[in-house]
Amino acid sequence: MSPQGVKQAAGATTRPGRAGLFVAGAVLLAEACWLVAELPNAALVSDLGALLVASWATVACARVARRHPSPLRRFWSLLAITMALAAAGRAIWTVQRLVGGDLPHTPLVGAVFTVGIITGTAVLLCSPSAPRTAVGRARTLLDGVIVALALVPVGWVLVFRGVASAELADPARTLGLLYPMFDLMQLTILVAVAGPVRSVWRPMSVLAASLTIRVVADVGYVSLVVRGDYVAGHPIDLCWPLSYLLIGLATRCPPPPDYDTADDTAESPRTPWWRVSLPYLPVGGAIIAVVVTRQPTGHTPEPIFVTMMALLAALAVRQGLAANENLGLVARLRRLAYDDQLTGLPNRLLFNRRLRLALRDGRPVAVLLLDLDGFKQVNDRFGHATGDTLLTGLAARMRTAVDGDGTIARLGGDEFAVLVDGDGPVSPERLAERLLDALKPSDGDEDVGVHPSASIGIAEYGPQHTSHTDLLRDADIAMYAAKAAGKSAYRTCTPALRESAVSRAELIADLRRAVDEEQLHLEYQPIVDLATGAVRSAEALVRWRHPRLGVLPPARFLPLAEETGLIVPIDRWVIHEACRAAATWRDRAPDATVAVNIAAAHLRRPDLIATVTAAIAGAGLAPRALTLELTESALIEGTDAVLERLRQLRELGIEIAIDDFGTGYSSLSYLHRIPATELKIDRSFVARLGTDDRAYATVEMVTRLAGAFDLAVVAEGVETERQHAAVTAIGCPRGQGYLYGRPDRPAAVGQNRP
Repeated sequence: MSPQGVKQAAGATTRPGRAGLFVAGAVLLAEACWLVAELPNAALVSDLGALLVASWATVACARVARRHPSPLRRFWSLLAITMALAAAGRAIWTVQRLVGGDLPHTPLVGAVFTVGIITGTAVLLCSPSAPRTAVGRARTLLDGVIVALALVPVGWVLVFRGVASAELADPARTLGLLYPMFDLMQLTILVAVAGPVRSVWRPMSVLAASLTIRVVADVGYVSLVVRGDYVAGHPIDLCWPLSYLLIGLATRCPPPPDYDTADDTAESPRTPWWRVSLPYLPVGGAIIAVVVTRQPTGHTPEPIFVTMMALLAALAVRQGLAANENLGLVARLRRLAYDDQLTGLPNRLLFNRRLRLALRDGRPVAVLLLDLDGFKQVNDRFGHATGDTLLTGLAARMRTAVDGDGTIARLGGDEFAVLVDGDGPVSPERLAERLLDALKPSDGDEDVGVHPSASIGIAEYGPQHTSHTDLLRDADIAMYAAKAAGKSAYRTCTPALRESAVSRAELIADLRRAVDEEQLHLEYQPIVDLATGAVRSAEALVRWRHPRLGVLPPARFLPLAEETGLIVPIDRWVIHEACRAAATWRDRAPDATVAVNIAAAHLRRPDLIATVTAAIAGAGLAPRALTLELTESALIEGTDAVLERLRQLRELGIEIAIDDFGTGYSSLSYLHRIPATELKIDRSFVARLGTDDRAYATVEMVTRLAGAFDLAVVAEGVETERQHAAVTAIGCPRGQGYLYGRPDRPAAVGQNRP
């Protein structure tokens, strides 16, 4: 249907609704004038007015039910049935009153109104904000029953004090006294289901007003009846059609704006304190009312006694439901606390708990620590949703592989652990092999390219361990040894592995103090012009004067610095120190520059430019006197932001060299993108010059390639005259190696040639 058709249909349904509302309002107004003026046949006018308004409300609810989706359709349909029962009950009441001439408190009238109370209660429990579970609806219903029963003794004291002297022999008349209690029950349920939501649906507010008016009407009616002051056509009769009019008015309210697009992931609002205490607050008043109504003879009025017994029963059932919900909540919290929500495996907390328990019992145990290889690349390439799906599938495979021979848990991320009984039928090594077999790609997995391998570390509890953390540490050491061995393997922790790991950890701790305690120093190896032998530049090489191990070369500690993030502060120190050193030799070699190696981690930092500019400005050095050497791998992994950073450095005048060219990706595409000024041919090719024709061809090709890109070329690792002759014959303009000078202090650059 077109938008215009929708508007026409809406207008067609709105016009009769407005007309019906106008007629119902006119009927109610006419009835009010008639009753207030005490005109003849007031009882008949009262009955007909209530019947007409209830019938109109029935039609209005039935019509709006057809325009709303389920379960809103169920809500309005039940409300239409409730209004139809009210109209039917009023019609039967009118007929029997006209025939009998008295208030017809007959079983038929009572049954119709009672069924209407049941359907009205069902309406409230079908509202959009009502509980969705059967237990929740039962709890809400009991809350209403408890409030209603608790207010009966209170009403006895405040309203129905003389009811004991009333004629209560007729059971139907006695049943009529319960109508206010039913009204209060429904009003309590309405408040309970409408209270916790963020914004109350407008029809619920209108229904609350209708129920409040009905409570007033029923309380006033019962009070008048028991005192014998009620006659049909009393002004209080206006309350019932007024409550029906409000129900019909509620049908004009729109549905909840977010009803069809409710977000199931949204956090539920916190239940207010009054909602929790709602069913229990009136109980205190009921207890006081029982004490007040207790007769001098010690006898409690029978209606109050029966009500209190029913109240105790309702409270008992309500507490039973609460206890059952609490047990379910405890079980859920336990699952949340001890189970991994993604894979369903035990989590780190439960694994550590079981491990500590096994060690406390003195049982021989072993731990397998498993880490997936290359899982980060899966997340980066395909997204975390694919990674989660992969983790779930791999966890199921590992659970099947363990098969009761151990306790498998997910410790977090892509790290898993297995607790194995040392006296079990399966050795830890055999279990590791089963896990690796289970994680092998199945048919089709390799084509997809999202199946990582795994590395497993094994540690068995022994005298060298003082706690479960020591055992997990050793398993972690063995796991990293498995990764270093080529991944997709397992290793068992040995004393040698443990000692190596301890030494590594101590070296990392010492490295953290090395910069602050000035244990690092720089040595400079000259880069010479092959035609003249003049020093054109010098590469800064960092050394570590370890207080216990002596002078350590870069290969010993720089990989650790890159793993721990210490490479960035070391790089900063090297840049500043190298610039200050270069300033000292500018007097004797004005054209000589200094070259500094930059780590990939530092290249990705936005403060690199600030570091470089501060270093050259502090040393009084011209920007062209500094060359930043970058490895091929660091450049290949560079993002657009890294390339832009390099372009800014070139605009400042900083030279950029590609170090170890030929050993990495050697892609021609990045030579077009990177604003490099120099290529350094790796020493592995220079070392084979004169003995390997392919190495000679490689160096010659790189030299020509550099010339095509207008890049300077430096041959690294020149140590013999034969190599010098070869690179010179090829046409390399510059060379670096022991033949031209070993790394030394700044003042000795180029003066220690062999």
